[in-house]
Amino acid sequence: MKYSFAKAFTLFFLILALFITSCATKKPVAKDTKKPPVVEKSAPPKTAVQKPEIKLNLPEVDREFRAAWIATVANINWPSKNNLTTQQQKDEAVKILDLLQDANFNAVIFQARPSADAMYKSNLEPWSYFLTGSIGKAPTPFYDPLEFWITEAHQRGMELHVWLNPYRAHHTTGGPITSESMVKKMPEQIIKLRNGMYWMDPSDEKTQDHTAKIINDLVKRYDIDAIHIDDYFYPYREYNGGKDFPDNRSWNDYQKRGGNLSRSDFRRANVNKFIKRIHDEIKAEKSYVKFGISPFGIWKPGFPEGIKGTSQYDELYADAKLWLNQGWLDYFSPQLYWKNDGPQSFPALLKWWESENTEKRHLFPGLNTIGMNGVTDRPAEIVAQIGLTRDILKENAGSIHYSVDGLSKNTAMYNAVKNAYKTKALVPESPWIITSALQKPILFVENNGNSLNVKWNAMDHQNVFQWILYVKYGENWESDILEKNITFQNLPLTKNGKKLSTIAIKSVDRLGNESEYVTTKLP
Repeated sequence: MKYSFAKAFTLFFLILALFITSCATKKPVAKDTKKPPVVEKSAPPKTAVQKPEIKLNLPEVDREFRAAWIATVANINWPSKNNLTTQQQKDEAVKILDLLQDANFNAVIFQARPSADAMYKSNLEPWSYFLTGSIGKAPTPFYDPLEFWITEAHQRGMELHVWLNPYRAHHTTGGPITSESMVKKMPEQIIKLRNGMYWMDPSDEKTQDHTAKIINDLVKRYDIDAIHIDDYFYPYREYNGGKDFPDNRSWNDYQKRGGNLSRSDFRRANVNKFIKRIHDEIKAEKSYVKFGISPFGIWKPGFPEGIKGTSQYDELYADAKLWLNQGWLDYFSPQLYWKNDGPQSFPALLKWWESENTEKRHLFPGLNTIGMNGVTDRPAEIVAQIGLTRDILKENAGSIHYSVDGLSKNTAMYNAVKNAYKTKALVPESPWIITSALQKPILFVENNGNSLNVKWNAMDHQNVFQWILYVKYGENWESDILEKNITFQNLPLTKNGKKLSTIAIKSVDRLGNESEYVTTKLP
């Protein structure tokens, strides 16, 4: 008697929890939201499957990081102009996300802080000129663009990584400098370069504190998946007419305090300190938020042998090899924007960076989808590079395409990349990020005579990012990666003459970790 009551109570609780959580679930996307047929009174009752009593050999789903950069500086990608209405901005964002979703991308790298300004509601920096055409002017009607991008990306099962430039204070295309600009608010820390840009002094403690505060604010207030910084540390020399960066104030102050490093080492030490600080502060606030860096693709000429080009170590004062060696990041995306042969060989550089990945973090190279030089067939070259990442990086493969315009404005490139990403893929797992295991989902099956209504959910629904649905017809397994808001499907009992025999479901968290499966085997 005691056993039967407990069993009945458990079943009732699970059904009640499913009803509550399903009521709170957003309406599924159109292609998967057809309402199941009305159940006749004679239909068999619903079955709740609570644990996988059947041992299954489920097929593995593909894993690969597939992302594109969305540049907002100078209105490169989004918004296309700085005078669009709120609705036009939203429409453009949705169009980009739909384009990427249709090609089975699973992440976007969105530039939320192009130059000490904000594509989001911030109390620390002004609204971006690239958003509204005026520094400090909010969009009208009001909305928060970053929040919109996050919501729309997550609804499509895509990660949203916030990309920001830590030191650029004003871009040459950023309109007139007004009292709202950080150039006016931080005059001691910001230096005008010869090309018209303004740059924060990376070795000034107030610069470091300010940028760290920006990042902490983003991590704390928004449901983001990662913080991402690119290759701009100390500026490229060409930005200052070939002259050295004019950081005399911070350098002299360092010497007065008894510092004995060379000027170059002093600069690198400050950038190193900032990178380590950002990593640690992100993890202290939300351990699951990833930290990604996309440095210039060459550490130093001659590494590996035969490589020629700019030295980020000596020009940008960025010791990216050290950051990778120390594991001060979750993924590393060197900008390998060159062809497969030549003095900046893509495969040679990728293999070298992989050899330096001593802490086994993710290595997702940046691909020059929009403007690679020296090749006659750019789509074929990019597809070949995707293949090389798979060969070299194995199950942890991935890449980031610069930029989304290379896909949206080039049909041949888009179709080639889409063909390379034929199936959906989960992001590779990040085992060094410790997180709680997901609970097994709850699976309900209802037989309608000619089809099955299959519905699922989870007690820890708030921790679910995606689902994996497995169905078996005859001896053939099929699997599908579904967005979080899709929690039911109607399945035919037969397909291509094969009988539906088994159904299973897993949940997946935002780091790509899978739950145990729950299943039912049909008679």
